[in-house]
Amino acid sequence: MHELEPFYNWQHLYIASEDEDSPFYGAEYSEFTFSNTVYNYYIHPQWDDMGSETLYLKILFVDYDEHYAIIELIGEWNDAINNDVMLLKRDIIDELAFHKINKYIIIGENVLNFHHSDDSYYEEWFEDVQPDGWITFINFQEHVLKEFKQANLDYYFITGGELNDYEWRKFSPGQVFGNISKIISKRLE
Repeated sequence: MHELEPFYNWQHLYIASEDEDSPFYGAEYSEFTFSNTVYNYYIHPQWDDMGSETLYLKILFVDYDEHYAIIELIGEWNDAINNDVMLLKRDIIDELAFHKINKYIIIGENVLNFHHSDDSYYEEWFEDVQPDGWITFINFQEHVLKEFKQANLDYYFITGGELNDYEWRKFSPGQVFGNISKIISKRLE
């Protein structure tokens, strides 16, 4: 896991630690000191710690004019023990929402498992993005999406179809947002 870096090809466009409105403004990173772990497996030091023992993230891009954020995750999403959704909602999403972000592209190809607790923070997040925002999960592993669906949480976000196998790395952030927006618009019509 220590070799899985957050996507870095957009750093010439956006770096969360340099964005005064980012929850990670001023964060400093090491390329050589590995300290964060997911179940005793070190992860790359470029991932941001949101307070969870098992789930880390990287805000890859935020566009305050178009009101969207692209966030990549790694680890195990565990609401049952760590209440990861609460940490994500209170410490990251609420901060972005304060700056009028209401569209979220959550990349989950490196999320290994999901453990459910309740839906209160998902419901709150969903209500916060209304009336014209949305939350989409892209490239989550099939068994993780199945766990979300079994917990009846799939009501709160958009996933499936093209979003399960979207090749986002070959596009700019604006293109990713535009493409995802078109997919979502077609579904909502």
